[in-house]
Amino acid sequence: MLGSGVPLFHTQSYSVSTMNNDFYVNINDVAKAKGLTSNRALRLEINKPNSKYIARKVKVNGGETYEILYSTLEADVQEILSQMYSGTTALVPANCQPQNFESESAKITALARCDIVKAALNFRSKYRTNKEADAVFLELFNLGQYLPKLHNYVGNISIGTLHRWISKYKQSESAEVLAPNYKYSKAMEYNTILDDTMQKVLLSFLLHPHRLKLGKAIKLTKAYLKIKCGYQDLPCDLTFKRFAEHFKNTHFDLWTYARDGKKAYHDNVEAYLERDISKIEVGDIFVADGHKLNFQVLDPLTGKPARATLVGFLDWKSTALVGYEIMMSENTQCIASALRNAIINLDLIPKVVYQDNGKAFKSRFFQNCDFEEEGFNGVYANLGVHSVFAKPYNARSKVIERFFLEFQEEFEKGMASYTGVSIIDKPACMNRGEYLHRKLHEKITQNYVPTIEEAIKYINSWIEFHNSQPCPNVPDMTIKEVLSKAEKQHIPIELLNDLMMETQQRTINKHGITFLNMHYRHDMLLGLRDKVNIKYSLFDLTKIYVYSTKGEFLCVADRVAKVHPMARVLGTVKDYNEYKEQYVKQQQRLKRVEKMVKEIYPAEALEVLEIERNNPPVEIEEFKEPKKKRKHKLTPREEQMNKPLFENNYEKFEWLMKNGCTNKEDRKWLADYIRSDEYITIYGDDL
Repeated sequence: MLGSGVPLFHTQSYSVSTMNNDFYVNINDVAKAKGLTSNRALRLEINKPNSKYIARKVKVNGGETYEILYSTLEADVQEILSQMYSGTTALVPANCQPQNFESESAKITALARCDIVKAALNFRSKYRTNKEADAVFLELFNLGQYLPKLHNYVGNISIGTLHRWISKYKQSESAEVLAPNYKYSKAMEYNTILDDTMQKVLLSFLLHPHRLKLGKAIKLTKAYLKIKCGYQDLPCDLTFKRFAEHFKNTHFDLWTYARDGKKAYHDNVEAYLERDISKIEVGDIFVADGHKLNFQVLDPLTGKPARATLVGFLDWKSTALVGYEIMMSENTQCIASALRNAIINLDLIPKVVYQDNGKAFKSRFFQNCDFEEEGFNGVYANLGVHSVFAKPYNARSKVIERFFLEFQEEFEKGMASYTGVSIIDKPACMNRGEYLHRKLHEKITQNYVPTIEEAIKYINSWIEFHNSQPCPNVPDMTIKEVLSKAEKQHIPIELLNDLMMETQQRTINKHGITFLNMHYRHDMLLGLRDKVNIKYSLFDLTKIYVYSTKGEFLCVADRVAKVHPMARVLGTVKDYNEYKEQYVKQQQRLKRVEKMVKEIYPAEALEVLEIERNNPPVEIEEFKEPKKKRKHKLTPREEQMNKPLFENNYEKFEWLMKNGCTNKEDRKWLADYIRSDEYITIYGDDL
């Protein structure tokens, strides 16, 4: 900015001392150099027919201005300008003017206006006066009877607009001068009548994380400005709306982060990193995640339909699901079994496991408490696998999500027990009031719900079909062909089972070893009451391996199943056989202990002293008890009516065991008591 406050429109840098004289200088700068307060005298001089200056018109924001050729100025003025522009960026070569960007719509508008001007000039040649010609032309044009296509594009025009276009065109005879010249030309600039306070208040509502609607934000803004700031006359709602839309389009990053948060910013604004899959091979990276099945299976524990959980390991290179496991809830045992299946199916151990950040992956499945990417955890440490956890709430970082989407669309929606992804997506037969769809579903499917074993067969068939499709990472090969390129490691299953076992320390008690609320027993543990180390596999909890604290192998303890509380009376043949088998084992252990005690104490050591009797024995006449009357046998009802009051639970238990149960309340109480800690403490060894 110089002198008059008019900005300079030139941006290239040239030194006055080394330049030639083919430069134009802004008229305001020349007025400043001459000491004039305005450029009016210079404009009058320029417009004279025999002016001493050579000048030209240039476009500026909002109109036109003049520039004077530097070589035609007086010598003293040139010297002053040289001092003014020394080290600045004011002067621009005449043949190096910056080109203003014009949009395609502006160019089309300029051409349309040029056609209108030419048509108006053609009308003038047919009438005696220009005024009459222009009036007839505007009347026909604005009615759409003449040049209808141009009228649809440009719209109605006034006589003043037509004269201005004709004047500009005559000066240069170029369509470029007719291009629309808006007041702002930069993308981040916006001309509005809203002052800073209005803009600030409006943005405070629009950028609130509660995500107010635009109309409501404008309403609150105008109310706030009237009440708090004392504004009386405010612009219309459309002015606020245009400003808000322009702000959103030019500050979309700020708009998204302020209203929707960091996750929305990552998903909708920030570019994601593109991974080069060609740098990895089959088996290098397994991607793990859990997926809630969108169809029902029969729960093996309850026998009722329920949605199970599939935990799978996907090979990143081939995009094939190499191992999975189905359970009724996502847990560590399911994860361990799925990883084991993946390693066995591909016959190699991956270098990296890239997995979900969920709780199931960070629970007791890991031996260490450090779950960061640089750590080695749990079974992964035993297998030499580096574990990497995905960022929370970042679905684009897990490639297995794409597989589950295809699994949903191609397989799950074809199951008879399909339930939908959500309430909105569920099938019509599950909606309220859809009686026809419900009857059709029952007629077609017979309400069939597969078991877990049947679901696994169906899934394996679909996986075989999926692996026959082209591989997205290697387009000229199928997924199955890419998998076949993996180098087999011939891993022994026994070694895999041992490596995937976790170690914990336990203390032996009267029930053996208690682990995960289950009892494990072995004859060797009967006399031990010390701490031992156990190794167990999460996918086979029927047995545990017992080691001493020094690392010596002791035994393999089997899990003890619970028996029926009243197997002889209320149980099945299987229940009674299980009870009898455990009871026989108890008696056998007892006899072994008795035998060992007898071996420790021989019969000679157990002799007692004999005492001589001085007096002969006295003969006592046999007493004959008189015959008693036969008592009346009480009925079960009479026995229950004569039931005594018990001070303790074990007294009631013994009375019921002796007299039996005649009602549901006593049977329920007896079953609950047998499962109680008091019963195990008192009668546990005699079971």
